[in-house]
Amino acid sequence: MKALILSGGKGTRLRPLTYTGAKQLVPVANKPILWYGIESIVKAGITEIGIIISPETGEEIRRKTGLGEQLGANITYIVQDEPLGLAHAVKVAQPFLKDDPFIMYLGDNLIQDDLHLFLDKFKNKHLDGLILLRSVHNPTAFGVAEVDNQGRVLKLVEKPKNPPSNLALVGVYFFSPGIHEAIANIQPSARGELEITDAIQELIDSEKIVESLQLNGWWLDTGKKDDLLEANRIILDTNLTINKAGSVDQKSKISGRVNIKEGTTIINSTIRGPVIIGENCHIENCFIGPYTSIGDNCTLIDADIEHSVLLEGAQILEIHQRIVDSLIGQRAKLEMAPQRPKALRFMVGDDSHIELV
Repeated sequence: MKALILSGGKGTRLRPLTYTGAKQLVPVANKPILWYGIESIVKAGITEIGIIISPETGEEIRRKTGLGEQLGANITYIVQDEPLGLAHAVKVAQPFLKDDPFIMYLGDNLIQDDLHLFLDKFKNKHLDGLILLRSVHNPTAFGVAEVDNQGRVLKLVEKPKNPPSNLALVGVYFFSPGIHEAIANIQPSARGELEITDAIQELIDSEKIVESLQLNGWWLDTGKKDDLLEANRIILDTNLTINKAGSVDQKSKISGRVNIKEGTTIINSTIRGPVIIGENCHIENCFIGPYTSIGDNCTLIDADIEHSVLLEGAQILEIHQRIVDSLIGQRAKLEMAPQRPKALRFMVGDDSHIELV
């Protein structure tokens, strides 16, 4: 059994951050989104993992993730020269996948459920395909499945105006090698892509056995700022361990679940968890509120912030109003000009320098 993680794409919904980096490497609780998927797959017992990368961001993903040793995986990188669809990505990966069954996982997804529960059903029933579903309030925004009472998939529709159900495809699929023949038999869609939904429908129309299971836990699509902040909140709520490896002076107050990495200095500040703070940060005269993740090498002086994500090297200097619901990119610098607005809400790209007037 192998795995294929799709980590290409342009990340347009997270711009400007993704002008200079891969969306799958944006951190949630100070860990790249991509790594959560890898860890989940490895936990299910699958270590041979192919990662689909694009020419634009592939080198950054290679450099950050390496060959997977730190994650218990053996990673092979596969370049998809153009974003021509999920089924096209499988087609490009066929030399890696060969005749092995595999799990396909979209690299910007986070799910709570353990994959081995689904993997066991796929193997034990010798299925041609198994798709994971989750009920949603807005099915017109997703690929939607119509299933029978036993969970067998009858039909898939991409972003339907009149959805046959409220069961959305979450971006995790299990396939037998038969998917390759199905992909060979489909044509590009109206948008010029080979759609994985069309390939699965080809399996169904060929009377192959495609079943579904619904997730019990949360599912997070991190493609937008607010979705990423919500993912950060949930991961901090469910996975954060207490660690105070940094230096905290006597004037500072730490409460709740707070994780402070080595080399970080906390001076005269209040930190109310859940909060994670990376290595070699300097935090002075600050309030760090719940659901905040601060990357390595960040500097915060005279700042109040909560429910936000700061990427590596960001600086917030003497901002005298509370910052909330914000995503601040690598090496971004926020500092106060003489006049102040009444409220602040940011989505700031890498290497930015903002003065508030």
